[in-house]
Amino acid sequence: MQMPNLKEAKVRTQNTPRTINYNIKEDYKSLGKNKTYFIKTYGCQMNEHDTENIKAILEQMSFRESPIMENADLILLNTCAIRENAHNKVFGMIGRIKHLKESKPNIIVGMCGCMVQEEIIAEEIKNKYKWLDIVFGTHNINELPRILSQSLKENKLALEVYSIEGDIIENMPVKRESKYKAWVNIMYGCDKFCTYCIVPYTRGKQRSRTKENIIKEINELKKSGYKEITLLGQNVNAYGKDLGVGYDMSDLLSEAAKTGIERVRFITSHPWDFTDSMIEIIKKYPNVMPYIHLPLQSGSNRILKLMGRRYTKESYLELFNKIKEIPNVAITTDIIVGFPGETEEDFNDTLEVVKACKYDSAFTFIFSPREGTPAAKMIDNTPLEIKEKRLYILNNLINKYAREANENYLNKIVPVLLENISEKNSEMLMGYTDTMKLVNVKAPKDKLGQIVNVKINEVKTWSMDGEIIDEI
Repeated sequence: MQMPNLKEAKVRTQNTPRTINYNIKEDYKSLGKNKTYFIKTYGCQMNEHDTENIKAILEQMSFRESPIMENADLILLNTCAIRENAHNKVFGMIGRIKHLKESKPNIIVGMCGCMVQEEIIAEEIKNKYKWLDIVFGTHNINELPRILSQSLKENKLALEVYSIEGDIIENMPVKRESKYKAWVNIMYGCDKFCTYCIVPYTRGKQRSRTKENIIKEINELKKSGYKEITLLGQNVNAYGKDLGVGYDMSDLLSEAAKTGIERVRFITSHPWDFTDSMIEIIKKYPNVMPYIHLPLQSGSNRILKLMGRRYTKESYLELFNKIKEIPNVAITTDIIVGFPGETEEDFNDTLEVVKACKYDSAFTFIFSPREGTPAAKMIDNTPLEIKEKRLYILNNLINKYAREANENYLNKIVPVLLENISEKNSEMLMGYTDTMKLVNVKAPKDKLGQIVNVKINEVKTWSMDGEIIDEI
C-alpha cells in the first residue's frame, strides 16, 4: 500500500523527469476476458483524456465497455479534487456502488484521479472504504494492469498513490471519445502553487513532452481523419520552460499549425505565461482558433496577491486588450467569489473587470477550501449567504454579456465542426464555431465530422441555432 503525502507532493527539484514508454505484459492481456467495464469521469479535460487512456488500457486487458454501470464487472470513478462539490458527488456515487456490490460481490470497484491524491481522502478510503478493490493516482495510470492483477490475486484493496514530481509516459494507448476532435497532452503538472489550488499537489511538477512526440501525435491524428486537436496542459502557456532548449508555446503552436490539421486549440492558460509571440502566432495562422480561455479568478489586486496569482488587475487588462486585437476572438474566464477576506470592495473590483472585458462566458465558483493548501488556513469570516448573493450578481452579469456576444452572430455565416447529434433535437446536429460557440444545426447525419458554413438564425445565452449554407 502506497499512501500520498502532501508535503512530498510539494517538493520541486531540478531533476529531469524520466520518460517511460508504456507497454503491457502478456500476462495481463487476458485479465478482463468476458468481462465489461464502466468509467464515470469527474473534472477537467485532463481527467477526460486520462479516462481515454484508461479505457484503452482496459481493452488491452480484454475488457469491453458497458454503457450501463449496473451491468459492468468493473466500475471505476476517475475523480476531481478542485472543489468540495466534486468530493460530495464522488462519495455519493460510492455509496450507491456499495449497495450494488452487496448484491453483486464479484464486481471490481476502483477510484483514481486527483481526489485520491489528497492525503486526507486516501486515509479515509483506507479506513472506511476497505471494500474497494483498486485505488491509484494520477502518476501511475500506466501501472493499472499490475495493480488490478495484484488486487485480484490478493483479494484485498490495492491502494497505490504516489506523491512524486512525476514522469512522462509515452506510447499510452488511447480510446478517443470523438472521431473528429482529440486531446493532445503537451505537458503535465503545475508549479504555480496558487494558494487555493490543489492541482500542483495532485499532478506533480511542470514537465513538458518533447516537440517531436507532440507533432508526431498530431500528424497521426490528421492522417486518421481528425479535424481538430486541443493542446492540453494544466498551464499550457508554460510549455517548454522546463526543457531549457529555447523552445516555447509559441514555437509549438506554430509547428502544430504547420501540420495542416484544420483546427488547433489550447487550454488552459495562465495570464502570467501568455506571451506577445503567442498572440502573433494566433493572428498568423488561420487554423489556430481565435478562442482563448484566460482565467481571471478575481479583479481585486489585494485578493489576487492572497491567491498567489502573480499578476495585477492592470496587467491582466493589458493582456486582455492585446488578445482582443486577434480578429474575431472570443475570450472566456474563471472567477472565484468569496475567497477568504473578500470584501464588498474586492467583489466590486471583480465586477468592474467583468464589465470591462464583457467575456463570452465564464465558469464561476464560490471558494472551496482544499485541505493542505495555504488558502484553507486563511480566516474566512464571510457568511455563505453573502457569497451566494455575490455569485448570483456575478452570474447575472456574465449571462448578460454572453447573450450580447451571441447576438453578434445573428444572421452571420460561421464555420462549424459538426460532431454529434443535438441533445435538444435528434433531427439536428451540434457542433462548435471556431470561437467555441455551441451551435445546433439543421443538417443530415452524413455531415457529421465536417466543417460546414452555418448561417445563425436564432441566438440564446449559451447556444445558437442555424442552417447549412452551401455557398457564401
